[in-house]
Amino acid sequence: MNTQFKTFGIVLVTAALFTACSKEENGPQANGETYATTFKMTDAPTDNANVDAVMVTVSDVRVNGTSLEGFNKTTVELSALVNGSTQTLGNLDLAAGSYSNLELVLDYETDAAGNAPGCYVRLTDGTKDKIASTANSIRINDAFEVFAGAANEVVLDFDLRKTVVEESQATGSNFELVSAAGLQAAIRVVNTETTGMIEGTIDDSQNTSDKIIVYAYEKGTYNAETEAQGSGGVQFANAITSAAASGLQNSFSLHFLESGEYELVFASYSEDANGLTFNGTLNAQSATGVNLAAISVSAALQLSLNVSVSAN
Repeated sequence: MNTQFKTFGIVLVTAALFTACSKEENGPQANGETYATTFKMTDAPTDNANVDAVMVTVSDVRVNGTSLEGFNKTTVELSALVNGSTQTLGNLDLAAGSYSNLELVLDYETDAAGNAPGCYVRLTDGTKDKIASTANSIRINDAFEVFAGAANEVVLDFDLRKTVVEESQATGSNFELVSAAGLQAAIRVVNTETTGMIEGTIDDSQNTSDKIIVYAYEKGTYNAETEAQGSGGVQFANAITSAAASGLQNSFSLHFLESGEYELVFASYSEDANGLTFNGTLNAQSATGVNLAAISVSAALQLSLNVSVSAN
């Protein structure tokens, strides 16, 4: 993989407005009753080995123009919110129905403690590189549901691989947000009431890889040629989410998957002082006969897999 171009879910520090759909379109109910809704952030891991942390400062979070209750300016380490970890942003009472367009406002200049910069990438050598952007907010178009009588938890799932681009310069690296369209495509918004998860371990007895990353695609959307080649410096750009295998058993977990069918792709990487290099995808088989190209996920499902991999 070309490690000079990496994307990071910093997009989460941008803004998004929630606009309610009409009642005829299954929008918010007009009976005046509202339900407590908690908003949280999570992230898919970066595949840049030179990055120690990605920090973003959120100055406001708004739904339909209304700021979340209990929210104060917050600096979040996005790169730590992986494997299902979340950080609560705040709460809002909302009518049941479908919402879209979420607004997060970022402060690029100062963090929650008043220190500069507000949004930056911290490299493994301790260097801070300020994240550049021409706008302090980003419109997220993904829709989410609020359910009557449910414990509504809405998760903003950012993908660091897709949201921040690293450009190598003579004086070092320079990190910036991708385009507005790229940011919108990189952020998922889901209610945990409708999601499940896939976890598992990977048997790499042939030592094919220094690191294995698992990518989850909606069934039928993975194109081996175009996805591995990458678009705009981002490989596997259409993956719903991803997880890096870790530990002695190469454990992985893919969280907040909405109900549907998914295909898992296992990618091999070599790692050295310059970061990760993509080797290719791996042959993968489930020890229990699960079809890894058609995994059914339903709400509250927690599916466990034992997968063995080999080189193509």
